[in-house]
Amino acid sequence: MKKYLEILKKCPLFAGIRDDELLTMLSCLGAHAETFDKKYTVFAEGSPATYIGIVLSGSVQIIQIDYYGNRSILSNLGEAQVFAEAFACAEMPALPVSVIANEPCEVMLIDSRHILHTCENHCRFHQQLIFNLMKYLASKTILFHQKIEITSKRTTREKLMTYLTQIAKEADSSTFRIPFDRQELADYLEVDRSGLSAEISKLKKEGILETEKNYFRIL
Repeated sequence: MKKYLEILKKCPLFAGIRDDELLTMLSCLGAHAETFDKKYTVFAEGSPATYIGIVLSGSVQIIQIDYYGNRSILSNLGEAQVFAEAFACAEMPALPVSVIANEPCEVMLIDSRHILHTCENHCRFHQQLIFNLMKYLASKTILFHQKIEITSKRTTREKLMTYLTQIAKEADSSTFRIPFDRQELADYLEVDRSGLSAEISKLKKEGILETEKNYFRIL
């Protein structure tokens, strides 16, 4: 686990925990790392919500497919980010989403029961871990509301510009890169791809946007 130490130190779950404690903690929690190829299903919808995942390299997407087969991307997560924690903490019998490797990636898996129930060793750092988890869940709730703000807009243009404005604020720049290609962006915004492409073309002609692949500039 030592080779992942620098990455895990960036993970919000382990804030305030010393390096030596972190290595001891991972052993105590029974954490293990797995490698996944691009497009591989890390967690499948309908499977038990048992594990919390941490991205060690690459990235994953949280997706949901409706009754008619329409795909919606809920989030894109990169290095040191956590996923499935809310479902695991709620001890849901079945995951309502799937987690897909967006590219070749390494993921650390931790059985949530080892986090929520303190071990017989009464490790000092366990309470800090639980505090960090609760704080992280709260921050993810805020991100969820930001996604609702986007998808609740009536038109494709409004959804797109709301999303791009949010990313520009996060980047503190009018020029930025988004983590999606066109189809993925359409899935994230929950709009038709052809309609999205047409709207982007209109915005470029109107002098509102400049874009090249997944790089954007708001003029």
